[in-house]
Order: sequence, then C-alpha cells, then structure tokens
Amino acid sequence: MDPEAVNLALLVARLSFGLMLFYHGYNKVFGGGGISGTARWFDGMGMRPGTLNAWMAALTEMGSGLLLAAGLLTSFAAAGGVALMVVAAYTVHLKNGFMILNEGWEYVFIIAIGVVLIATIGPGEWSLDDSIGIADDLDNWTGMVIAAVGGVAAGVGQLAIFYRPPAASS
Repeated sequence: MDPEAVNLALLVARLSFGLMLFYHGYNKVFGGGGISGTARWFDGMGMRPGTLNAWMAALTEMGSGLLLAAGLLTSFAAAGGVALMVVAAYTVHLKNGFMILNEGWEYVFIIAIGVVLIATIGPGEWSLDDSIGIADDLDNWTGMVIAAVGGVAAGVGQLAIFYRPPAASS
C-alpha cells in the first residue's frame, strides 16, 4: 500500500471528523441560542446542571475536534469524541431507533466508530503525534483501547453523574 495515500486518507479523515466535532462545539457556544440556549436544551433532556454540561460538551467537542484534526494526542481526542457520542446516543437518539431520518443513533454510532478507527490505525505521518514521536506509542491496540474503552467509560461516567431524565408525562 502506498504510504503517501495512507497518510492522505488519514489526514482527510482526521480533518473531517475533527473539524465536524469542533464545529458542533462552536455552534453550542455561538450558534442560535448560544450557550444559554444549549443549557436550556440540556436541562430539558436531563443533563443537569444544564449550563455546566453545555460548557463541558462544547469545550470537549472543540478541544477533541482540534486535537483530532491536528493529530495531537489522537487516541485521547478520539476518546473525547466517543464519550460525547455515548452521551448523545443515550440522551437523545436511542429511543428513536437506528435511522438518522428519525433522529436515531446511526449518526453518532458512525462518528464514534470513525474516531476509534483513526485511533486504531494511528494519525499517520502527517500529524503532530508523529512529529513529536508519540504516534507509534498510541496507535494500534493501545489507541483502540484508549479511544473505545476510555471513551465509553467517560460517557457512562458523565451519564451516571449528571443524567437525571425528566419524569415521563402521562
């Protein structure tokens, strides 16, 4: 396999997933209703306190997204992405089935799988991890475990601490 093609593919994947995550966080802070609107939405879905969780989600999306795009601490950035998708799946999407057309969990699942794959393969030679010499220490099985297990654990922890679902209306 052509190493340049692999590096290009990893760069495109990192930029695509990373900048998408960053923009979702940016939008929570600066889009529509801003962070106060995001906080009300989070309170309404049961992520309490809403303001704290809105800021944590936005900053994690922006930080993980930028780190992923740059290929810096790639496995840990991917773990942040997985944690975000676990929380989003559980609080918003699971009850709607699989298909994203019905607000299902398909979209968040693909994002989580995509960032775990990047962490598993590694960020490639065109990354900051490679430039500082840590890429080989944090990819393959290590990268997969950090991203998948660490991300799921962080997401479940977030839910256990902060998720208080609204009472079902009768």
